[in-house]
Amino acid sequence: MSTIKSLAIAALTFVMCGSRTALAQATDPHAVRPERPTVATHAGTVAPGWIEIEWGVEWDRYDDDSHGAIVPIVAKIGLTPRAQLNVVQSPVRPPGETSMHASDLTVGVKWRLADEAPVLGRFAIFPNVKFPTGSAVLGSGTGTTDVGLLLISSHDLGPVAMDLNAGYTRRSGDGLTSPRNATVWTASFGGAAVGSVGWVAELYGYPRTTGPAGQDNIVAFLVGPTFGLRPWFALDVGVIAPLAGPQPRAVYFGGVWNVGRAWTSK
Repeated sequence: MSTIKSLAIAALTFVMCGSRTALAQATDPHAVRPERPTVATHAGTVAPGWIEIEWGVEWDRYDDDSHGAIVPIVAKIGLTPRAQLNVVQSPVRPPGETSMHASDLTVGVKWRLADEAPVLGRFAIFPNVKFPTGSAVLGSGTGTTDVGLLLISSHDLGPVAMDLNAGYTRRSGDGLTSPRNATVWTASFGGAAVGSVGWVAELYGYPRTTGPAGQDNIVAFLVGPTFGLRPWFALDVGVIAPLAGPQPRAVYFGGVWNVGRAWTSK
């Protein structure tokens, strides 16, 4: 069950950063703007008319030695110079299952409000809605319709990019299978290492939830390298280590592909 709860909340933030510039929007619209592999997202947006795909695989191992997996897939579409549509579908294999199942679908718009605001730096908000397209019976969904809001603050600390996120989710339902209220926080860092190799590291948490389906506070640490193989294509790999609560140990692998321009922005 902790996999699904984490998946549902993580859909707010979906997955991700890499070696990136926080306070200067990239001038090349075909250059990737990775939001994976971290739980956090940055405040940057894909150029208008351009499409970027993020994908990955996360293998989870729980304290009882059961295993699960998540395949996060995100389509990012530039709507305006400051707005980006995100469509998220993350097939999941719950612990004890042998097959992948479709998860709940999340749709949201990241809206960049400022590039160099005092204290907030580059600042964006990400309102989103999650629809119950997965199966609560099979463990691939919550069976609820969720409304969420994520606040995103990005900064450059010399050669290191820092992204801070704070999010809130309100769910439908009676709270028996999923908590009515959930929150998330993240502090993510990334930068260049050697050549096209970069690094990411993140501390994130899902504070304690209440009600019949409530769970303990989760805190975890993620770290790994990134690889900029082409300006328009990047890969990442790494590990997730639990620090508190029912977070599974995990390894992940994934990538980001800027597909190209679908239409010309005027």
